[in-house]
Amino acid sequence: MKQPDFMLRRLFCWPSQNISLAIFVCLVIGFGIGLILDTTPLKRFVLPLTFVIIYPSMIGFRFKEIFGRSHGRLLAAAMLVNFTLVPGVAYLLGTVFLADSPQLFAGLAIAALLPTSNMTISFTMLSGGNVPASVKITAIGLLLGSVLAPWYLYVMLGRFVPVDVLATMKTVGIVILTPLVLGMLTYRYLLQKYPPEFFQERVKPLLPAVSSWGVMAIIILAISMNAQTMVSRPDILAKALAVQVAFYAANYVIAILAGRRFFSENDALPLVYSIVLHNLSISIGLAAAAFGPDAALMVSLAILIQGQAAAWFVKLNQRYGVLGKGKALAKSQA
Repeated sequence: MKQPDFMLRRLFCWPSQNISLAIFVCLVIGFGIGLILDTTPLKRFVLPLTFVIIYPSMIGFRFKEIFGRSHGRLLAAAMLVNFTLVPGVAYLLGTVFLADSPQLFAGLAIAALLPTSNMTISFTMLSGGNVPASVKITAIGLLLGSVLAPWYLYVMLGRFVPVDVLATMKTVGIVILTPLVLGMLTYRYLLQKYPPEFFQERVKPLLPAVSSWGVMAIIILAISMNAQTMVSRPDILAKALAVQVAFYAANYVIAILAGRRFFSENDALPLVYSIVLHNLSISIGLAAAAFGPDAALMVSLAILIQGQAAAWFVKLNQRYGVLGKGKALAKSQA
């Protein structure tokens, strides 16, 4: 009995452990389906799927992680960059290259306005950086992003596409705040019923897998709704991909310069990852629900780029000391 259970668990966790490959497979599947079928009526499932993505990631979220005065300078720098320079880069690229594609612009803006994710913590840990600081940056970035995003979207997109601030706030509430509250209640229930070790060892490892399946479903849906457009207008896909590459390149330049100039490598690592890793699992659901399939396509392309770029940055920093001490660290570990 144990062997089938192990295989099922391994299959269930495969997308979260091979996210880049899983996303590529979803892009191919979604494109193929979209060439055969009209999946537009399935748009009504976007919000339920978004809940499937967000709710598991909120189980274990604790407000006490954002209180306290520690890491104040690092936290201030992360919030300043994430809510001024990063949206500024997105706005500049959007106005120059995507003014005639408002949904693509909307997807870029949403991804830019929801900074940090669990990947921020994971990559900080993998790189040997300041993990407690990354947890605080991630928590506060999520809360600030959910409050500020509707207003930023109105300012950034108002001249290109109508933005209903109240409707966007309602969507944000459904997509972020409701799963947050339910996730906290679920975590409290689990701790009352089971010891903390049970959650850490048996439940927590499965949560990213649940979110990954939701992400895959939304990507397939978003790409299938865009398949005919991509066939008839391949220039749209090429333009969207080029803008995303430019956006991430600018993010890395800003993050590396700020990290090297103002912080030790230990603190620079969570700063960099908080800037270059955006909460795309939330962004894709919000983009599809609030703006449409083209916006979700833009976020899907960001998903393809983000994980791979972060993995390469880990290697480059350890080998060449991008943040100052990476080369020495690599030699000491050799």
